[in-house]
Amino acid sequence: MAHDDYVSRSRNKDKNPYKKNAPEPAKGLPIRVKITALLTLCIVAVFAYFLWFIKNDEDAPQPNINTTVETEQEEKNKVELPVPPKEKWAYRKELEEKKIEEGQYEVKQGGPYKMQCGSFKTLKQAEILKANIAFTGLSAQISKSVGSKATYYKVFLGPYAKKRDAERDKHKLKNNKINYCQIWLWK
Repeated sequence: MAHDDYVSRSRNKDKNPYKKNAPEPAKGLPIRVKITALLTLCIVAVFAYFLWFIKNDEDAPQPNINTTVETEQEEKNKVELPVPPKEKWAYRKELEEKKIEEGQYEVKQGGPYKMQCGSFKTLKQAEILKANIAFTGLSAQISKSVGSKATYYKVFLGPYAKKRDAERDKHKLKNNKINYCQIWLWK
């Protein structure tokens, strides 16, 4: 069998099997576009003529400036404001004359607060949580609590003078994925 060289052979552009009986593209703009453009141009021309006609309409009466000023002055002289009616209710006078009683109020302090973030059976777990809290910029403490069955190591922060300060630190810990912290009164 003979070797066919497909690369060096020239292509015949007239014998493309994919372009059989393909219609030639139309040259110029389609009729639909031409009609739309013509209608748009007519509408703009009619609108421009309408505006010109309104501007140059000489049949419309022109207002006399002198007569309008005189009529406005006459209307001002004719119009008098009516006398305001008497009020049916007396709450306005009562509000003006009312005195507010001032009392002595005492704000009770809830006491110092502490925030406990964990309780563990081993000291190593408590130290890990204390280190994670230290990475957030807060300092925690560990206290040892001996129970009847086991010894627990509690990780807490505080004391806080106001509960609002403890809440602020609690939100800071939540943002750093340290959850389950509880705020209690310091005992």
